[in-house]
Amino acid sequence: MTSQVQAEMLAAAAGRGSGFRLRHYLICFRGIVFREALRFLNQRERFISSLVRPLLWLFIFAAGFRQVLGVSIIPPYKTYVLYEVYITPGLCGMILLFSGMQSSLSMVYDREMGNMRTLLVSPFPRWFLLVSKLLAGVTVSILQVYVFLAIAWFWGVKPPLIGYLFILPALFLAGVMLCALGMLLSSMIKQLENFAGIMNFVIFPMYFASSALYPLWRIQEASPLLHKICLANPFTYAVELVRFALYGQINWHSLLVVIGCILIFLGGAILAYDPSKGLLSRRQDEGGNT
Repeated sequence: MTSQVQAEMLAAAAGRGSGFRLRHYLICFRGIVFREALRFLNQRERFISSLVRPLLWLFIFAAGFRQVLGVSIIPPYKTYVLYEVYITPGLCGMILLFSGMQSSLSMVYDREMGNMRTLLVSPFPRWFLLVSKLLAGVTVSILQVYVFLAIAWFWGVKPPLIGYLFILPALFLAGVMLCALGMLLSSMIKQLENFAGIMNFVIFPMYFASSALYPLWRIQEASPLLHKICLANPFTYAVELVRFALYGQINWHSLLVVIGCILIFLGGAILAYDPSKGLLSRRQDEGGNT
């Protein structure tokens, strides 16, 4: 964070005696977003890796299964579509999912390095600080999705142009849900080394047990139990929300589920990071670092 932003933050904090004004909140929000943007720009490999995964699935996996896994006419598609067209919304969800977990990783790292204390001792409300960091992470992940969609367009995945506009609120809601989940998980991870376990037992099951790669009707035919797991998976509804939005439609059921999950995950994260109620306070009592 630059000295100018720090000075503005201190100036905002100086006004706490008379209560914060909207300008003070905007200064704080800008500082958090600026810090997240700098971190992303200084970690170019993070941007590249976020695109390599979905592009490999699009270029190699989809090409190999194009003739094997035909997709029938299901909403929102009005005709038969190629397999790479079907999995594109799921790959957008993959970017949001990995970005949300990356955000949780950064919070665990900040807590171990002591940087988290600088943020959490701020006089601003704890919920505002967490939401600001969440929105900063979502903004970065949405930019990555649009870069991926631009590359996919040259590969022949060409949804209606209006879909690129309709997908924005869907990406925002899905990103907020997944980043909130990552933030909640970060409150439970004691050490940075444990993040690999979270990757294996949260990210991959969420991705593969969803409609990202296969239509739900195909999953139901293959395994009724797996179909029920997919229906209980929040990531399924994030993918379907993005899928319908990309074609200018709204999946109301998925929208309601995603909003409900946002309230649960974000509420849980705010509670977990509350110094008087959450997991961090118990960790302090045990001698852990915040």
